Amino acid sequence: MFPRIRATILKIPRGKVSTYGAVAEASGFPGAARQVVWALRQSHGLPWHRVVAAGGRIALPGEAGMEQRFRLEAEGVRFSGRRVRMAEHEFKFRGKPRRTVKKQLSRRP
Repeated sequence: MFPRIRATILKIPRGKVSTYGAVAEASGFPGAARQVVWALRQSHGLPWHRVVAAGGRIALPGEAGMEQRFRLEAEGVRFSGRRVRMAEHEFKFRGKPRRTVKKQLSRRP
């Protein structure tokens, strides 16, 4: 799960953002926004600042949230109050998300 989430996050270009839920869905795990947060916490070298909460809200408290905003502004992302202007900066993932399918193993006699 986490390798696919990391690969999805790496697709977000400079100056664009995506939400935790959109990253989860594009990775093939709809409804797994919390797992996206876990992947961001465990991984180093990911563009963590390009993933925001629903509606473009920065969900990180205190200095971490300020750092996220500063990094996004340095990439040209514009804000309206405390939220990213999602209409201008939201990254849309291409294609249909791959669904996770477990294969059944059949035993032969």
